[in-house]
Amino acid sequence: MNLIVLYPQPTDVEKFESDYTDHLELLHEKTGIPNEEKPYTVTKFLPGPGGNPPYYKMFVMPFDSADALEQALASQGMQEVAADANRISTGGAPTILIGQQN
Repeated sequence: MNLIVLYPQPTDVEKFESDYTDHLELLHEKTGIPNEEKPYTVTKFLPGPGGNPPYYKMFVMPFDSADALEQALASQGMQEVAADANRISTGGAPTILIGQQN
């Protein structure tokens, strides 16, 4: 199971990038993930033939099971991280998806 967060194009890219760095630090702090570990991927989308894509950045974090994902999302720490994701996403609320690789 994957937790996927898609951030829309920000109104201020420089501020978003600065805030996003702090956001990832908060994720590590609130979940207890050591700073040197990155059990997630972050993809920054680039302009294509049609211009800027609707999303600026994508965060993907895998979980061993649906239960593990549900427990993580229900935790106080992840609730704080989710609130911060909304705060930094100046282009609109982030889209949160749950996915499963086949």
